[in-house]
Amino acid sequence: MKLLRYGPPGQEKPGLLDAEGRIRDLSAHIPDIAGDALTPAGLARIAALDLDGLPIVSGQPRLGACVGHVPKFVAIGLNYADHAAEAGLPVPTEPVVFSKWTSCIIGPDDDVVIPPGAQKTDWEVELGVVIGQRASQLAEAAALDHVAGYCVVNDISEREWQAERGGTWDKGKGFDTFGPIGPWLVTRDEIPDPQALDLWLELDGRRCQEGSTRTMIFGVAEIVAYCSRLMTLLPGDVITTGTPPGVGMGQKPPVFLRGGEVMRLGITGLGEQRQRVRRSD
Repeated sequence: MKLLRYGPPGQEKPGLLDAEGRIRDLSAHIPDIAGDALTPAGLARIAALDLDGLPIVSGQPRLGACVGHVPKFVAIGLNYADHAAEAGLPVPTEPVVFSKWTSCIIGPDDDVVIPPGAQKTDWEVELGVVIGQRASQLAEAAALDHVAGYCVVNDISEREWQAERGGTWDKGKGFDTFGPIGPWLVTRDEIPDPQALDLWLELDGRRCQEGSTRTMIFGVAEIVAYCSRLMTLLPGDVITTGTPPGVGMGQKPPVFLRGGEVMRLGITGLGEQRQRVRRSD
């Protein structure tokens, strides 16, 4: 299934994308694509609905983030060796874990806003993993059983705040609008191998990033199991799993977002995002 949320910011309704690309309204059956709806039992109830009986949503409504009420937005850094190389950093021997504040989450086609005074705002196409079952101290062999599905994430990053202002990476990762998620949550049954997905990102029509989850240093199962040893994972938690090479700081000379650009990005089977960049100052 391809699950989504549509409507104005803060008023999103749950929906499902049918085989013809039409949005079907789920709001008579579940309150949101969140919490219990993402558990195995919740997804089974949605899958059992009569699809043809669900109302068709007319027009082209705005899409919100494909997961609502996200408890935690966890991120993995430097998870592609060639991206670590372009960043001038050693390949990690354990996953690099940081947080993105949930207040940064926006829809897949909403504007990305450069924060006041920022000069090094960057892009990162990533595979997002949505947790579907409460989990702690998981074995790697059981990790994927606790995944509800997958989505596209653009891990927008302000590099000066990330690397030059002291402290942790979190400073540069959670500004408002720095977490576009969606367009859809594609359930795990439709993605048999999360390590066989192609990722790409274009800036103003120029292909900047192109990679594959095959080249991850730490695969999805290992990441989920590792995170479950650091924290209790909850239904609706989002883990974004790192980016392939081609980010702005890796260009020679570096290229950062200034405002006015359009980013377009996607992952095999998970849909595409499109964001216009604007400045707040």
